[in-house]
Amino acid sequence: MYYDINVILIFILGLIVGSFSNVCIYRIPRDESIVYPASHCPKCHSNILPKDNIPLLSYILLRGKCRNCKNKISIQYPIVEFLTGLIYLIIYLAFGLSFQTLIYIILSSALIIIAFIDLNDQIVPDVISLPGIVIGFIVSFFVTYISVINSGLGILVGGGIILIIGIAGTIIFKKEAMGGGDVKLASMIGAFLGWRYIIISLFLGFFLGALAGIILILSKIKKREDMVPFGPFIILGSFITLLWGGQIISWYFGF
Repeated sequence: MYYDINVILIFILGLIVGSFSNVCIYRIPRDESIVYPASHCPKCHSNILPKDNIPLLSYILLRGKCRNCKNKISIQYPIVEFLTGLIYLIIYLAFGLSFQTLIYIILSSALIIIAFIDLNDQIVPDVISLPGIVIGFIVSFFVTYISVINSGLGILVGGGIILIIGIAGTIIFKKEAMGGGDVKLASMIGAFLGWRYIIISLFLGFFLGALAGIILILSKIKKREDMVPFGPFIILGSFITLLWGGQIISWYFGF
């Protein structure tokens, strides 16, 4: 029986990157360095020992508690680690061992960080999205799966759609409907995926966001006037599109 060792290595790589992503998710909104100081407990500030910093495994062995102060460790940490590993694995299985896979796993890491920062702090950090727009556009000069024109149009179409909806929503509802961070996030995704795929991503994002909002309101977790961050839904839509965008377009025209 044939076994692909890359499957295991890619998943482990995702777990490791996911562990670092947790550092970014916690520190970037606080304007802290993501390099220094070393990883530490946010409650007692004691340094985390290497044996307690193994992705997924350490959380299980410590039973979700800090070794020193016994305070609970957020479930977000193993979730981000596992999610990153899983997405890396899915991308590898979809695109193989290729430069496209490398680009997409880098993009996915950035999007996971943005999604959880937006969920926690309701911001989309410019320190990730703005360089992401530039990097995505530069990448289009060196790859074959997306053209420079397609990437450039993706930036304009993605950001433009969110900007127009945001302005219209503000006029209609008399309050901010879309933040500037969402505009830059959509432009960043458009730079990597192109104008067709960013349109699909946004459509899916609006649909999933509306569905989640209805569920949250009906379950009384949120009220109608409460804000629900839209960034994570754009990102979820972009992951779906990245993997199955071609099939979605084919299905649409076939339908």
